[in-house]
Amino acid sequence: MRPDAELMAFWLADAVLAQKLRWPIPVPLLMGQVNAACFKVGEPRRRIRPGGEGWGRAVLVAYAQAAAEACDLGADLGRRADQLRAVAPRLRAKGSAEVVKLLLDDDALPASWSSAKLSARGARRLFERLQELGVVRELSGRPTFRLYGL
Repeated sequence: MRPDAELMAFWLADAVLAQKLRWPIPVPLLMGQVNAACFKVGEPRRRIRPGGEGWGRAVLVAYAQAAAEACDLGADLGRRADQLRAVAPRLRAKGSAEVVKLLLDDDALPASWSSAKLSARGARRLFERLQELGVVRELSGRPTFRLYGL
């Protein structure tokens, strides 16, 4: 009903889906499809608005596409996690086991991460080594504050 609240409605739809399926947290399936081609129709590719003709079909198609993308992403992350586990025994840094566990548990870690066993400089070298081995990626694209993850 309010065009300025469309993004909130997409987020709310994902939250309701998670609640109905008893997921512990919402997954941004529909929210990730906001700019998908399925919401654009006609020759000038105009955006379908909620309640407009074809809206229900567009939402179903968007959810289907989002689910397929989530499955692909999950499979890719699973492969990357297996690669990291395979490389872990070859790492010689003292705190490398903790870094591997954190990388498997969290989305990303800053290159400046440190612990009692591993200094920030040692962590940066470890992340660079893991990147050379192809098991982690630098996610931020920034030279001053780097984030690493699967």
